[in-house]
Order: sequence, then structure tokens, then C-alpha cells
Amino acid sequence: MDNFVPDLSGRLALVTGASDGVGLSLATRLAGAGAEVLLPVRNQAKGEAALAKIRQQHPRARLTLHELDLSSLASVAALGSRLRDEGRPLHILVGNAGVMTPPDRQATADGFELQFGTNHLGHFALTAHLRPLLSAGRARVTSQLSVAADRGGINWDDPNWEKSYDGFAAYSQSKIAYGMFGLELQRRSEAEGWGITSNLAHPGIAATNLLQARPEVGRPRATVGGRAIRALGRLGLLVGTAETAMLPALYAATAPDARGGLFYGPSGFQHMSGPPAEQALYSRLRSEQDAKRIWQLSEQLTRTTFAAARDA
Repeated sequence: MDNFVPDLSGRLALVTGASDGVGLSLATRLAGAGAEVLLPVRNQAKGEAALAKIRQQHPRARLTLHELDLSSLASVAALGSRLRDEGRPLHILVGNAGVMTPPDRQATADGFELQFGTNHLGHFALTAHLRPLLSAGRARVTSQLSVAADRGGINWDDPNWEKSYDGFAAYSQSKIAYGMFGLELQRRSEAEGWGITSNLAHPGIAATNLLQARPEVGRPRATVGGRAIRALGRLGLLVGTAETAMLPALYAATAPDARGGLFYGPSGFQHMSGPPAEQALYSRLRSEQDAKRIWQLSEQLTRTTFAAARDA
């Protein structure tokens, strides 16, 4: 099913959110194709367990754990600085980590709404800090979205949801913003000659940990939707698994014919599961004016610019 992946020997890949679920399956497949994989994780114990699982399948896998908390701009900057000091070109970056629908509003270390700050702003800042390495590797950057990016919009008047909070609307916003960033990155790379190819992917619907019990975000038990998805998954109906859900991002990040500025997702019924294929951009992602606006807002909020990172 994933015979589109070329030999990745000599390539350096970084996958966020690779300690479990879709990210772990993706990192495993990249390592199996010969890539050296960097796994930046917040929980070191989970990271070590992920490395052990990958090495069970690929004993010779080249893997390195790094510390990263995407909800902290200081942590993001520290990883960027560490990797720039190492100076190794980066060939693949998949922004896969995410947090979904805390029942009550939570804030990042920098005061941003948790989903907006983690899913979008953290990845925006990380990509900016890594820009010189991505350019040196003529990298493929793949932003992992969600079917939620086909609903809602950007809450321009209150992007951090301080006046009122709707968990799913805030989640949709974070994924829409991240998608518009990925498309704008492709446009700016072409205009500025950065040498980066940026595209988008989404995993469809799968029984992963996003909707399961997550005490760290105030959810002591799985959501109703999470339980339903897991039940459908056990029956093999409609939804995918972590192994199949990672295929669109794997295709976008590695396939020789995957291109910048395009959107890849499952090709099955309602794009919930199935083999990866190009699909139409969600309507919320199509405005170049809004993409420029979210880019500017992200620079302001993170105090991070791609120009400043140009050859740092």
C-alpha cells in the first residue's frame, strides 16, 4: 500500500507527535525506508517506548530523541537552536503533533489558547527556526491537518478565545490556520527561492489517542465521538487505523510525484479512510489574503520571522 516511498537512505527526517498513534506509524515507516528520524517529544518516557517499538521492526533504525514542548515557544526555540548548531540539512519535516478539544479553555506557557498555540503557532515557530536547515536540504514540509479544517473559520476578533470558548471551533481554527500557513509557505518559498516544498495532508478518521482520555488537557475519559470511532475501527467499518491514517502524510512527504501546494488525504468514502490521493482544498484554505493575514499574525504572536531565521 505504501510502495510509493523511495529509498530514504541518507535523508534526515523530523516528525512531531511521533511518540504514539499516527506519528509513531509514520516515523516507523520513514525509518524502515532508511531515513534517520528525529523524534522531538514532550514525554521522554513515551519517547523511549516509541524508539523501542520502532527498533522492534527495524533493529538498525537511526533514531534520535529530542525534547520539545510545542506549547512553549522557549522550548521550540531551544530545539531550533540545537539543530542549527548541529548544522545538518533537514530533508523531511512532518508537523503531526496536536491536541484536540480540551473541555475547558487552557493556555500555553505563552498565554495562547492551547490548540491554537500548539497545533499552529508552535509548528509555525518551529518551521521558522529550522528554515535554514530545510533550505539546505531542499526539504519537503508536510502539515498534518484534520477533517475539522473543513468546518468553522478563523476567529479573527478573538483568536485566543479569551472572550468565549468553543473547544471544537478552536480546534478547527488551529487546523485551518496551520493549513493556510502550509500553503503560504509554498508560495513564499517559490517567491524567495528557499528551496522548500510545502504541502498538506490529513489522516481521515482513525481510532487514535486524540479523542481518548487525556487527563493532561482536562479530559478524564474518552469522548463519545472517540468511543464511537474506536468501535467502528474494531469492526473495520469506515474509519482507518493509525497505520492507514498516516499514509497521506507519508505520501505527501516522500512520494516523488507529490507536489507543493497540494492537499493529500484518504481516497475512500467521504475521505475517511483508504489509500492516499490528492483532493480538493477545503474552502477555508483557499484565500491567499487570509493566508497572508494568518502568517503576519503568527509572526507577531510568536515574535518569530522566517527572514530573521534566514541564515542563522
